[in-house]
Amino acid sequence: MHIPDNYLSPATCGVFAAIMAPVWYASVKKVKKEIPKEKIPFIGIGAAFAFLLMMFNVPVPGGTTAHAIGGTLIAILLGPYAACVAVSVALLIQAVVFGDGGILAYGANCFNMAFVLPFTGYYIYVLLRHKWNEKAAILIGSYIGINIAAFCAAVEFGVQPLLYSDAAGHALYCPYPLWVSIPAMCLPHLLVIGFVEAFFTLAIYSFIAQTSPGLVQDSGKVSLNPIFGFIIALILLSPLGLLADGTAWGEWGADEIAQESSFGSALGYVPAKLLHGFSYHAVCADYTIPGLSDVVGYIISGVIGAALLIIIFKIAGSLSQKGSNRTA
Repeated sequence: MHIPDNYLSPATCGVFAAIMAPVWYASVKKVKKEIPKEKIPFIGIGAAFAFLLMMFNVPVPGGTTAHAIGGTLIAILLGPYAACVAVSVALLIQAVVFGDGGILAYGANCFNMAFVLPFTGYYIYVLLRHKWNEKAAILIGSYIGINIAAFCAAVEFGVQPLLYSDAAGHALYCPYPLWVSIPAMCLPHLLVIGFVEAFFTLAIYSFIAQTSPGLVQDSGKVSLNPIFGFIIALILLSPLGLLADGTAWGEWGADEIAQESSFGSALGYVPAKLLHGFSYHAVCADYTIPGLSDVVGYIISGVIGAALLIIIFKIAGSLSQKGSNRTA
């Protein structure tokens, strides 16, 4: 679901950046108001969970891959505004350091995965938990949340060829119309990834509720050792994501897309903006480390990503505490 650069026009990217700007502002403001300073580092832990879950690629129908995100999990634990901040920062680290998701498309990716997903999943969970049992509410909320996010991404892809094409009728950006993009994105999420997301959300929530109930109940001391142990386990297991063959739908490079057959036959051309559009080369592109095997590179990338996110929010919590002390 990480939209690469040049699949969306700069105008489309600008629209989503403009949409997300007030969302980010409101989310940061809400976090500062409602989450105690000492609990801000927990947002980094949630962001680390999201980052690592997105490394576990799963094969889906059509020969492509997809992954869970964990946005609803963070929203249930810390609130949807904290989830928006956590996933947004995780997506920023992925784009800048690992080249996973576009720089220009950052706003669109955040709209789908950091806004639509956690808010949808959370409020469905809130609606259902009083009518059904909590586990069912978690499963349904997380399943629907990621599927609505996938639908939004599909529409963003699908409107591009309607808006931008050359004289020959070839798309300049994403070449797949809505009748291709919607089933290509939505069916794998409805049939596979929605269940993967629901499973991880319930499993991690249940683990935290059992080992660190203070975080779930928002009272008492939180035991971090089991949580950090779980994060380490996810890092060590992350190379399992390398076993899934194929590229995620809509994330092909210019060297791959001409042979892609979402139309039922090979596309046969490369959209002009994919060849000559914005280019950014990440330091650890595709979670690889130069000179190291893919497995070792994947593990080190997991360590780097999780550590950066935990450190960023640890620093943010410290700065917030210092600021409040000076105000007092």
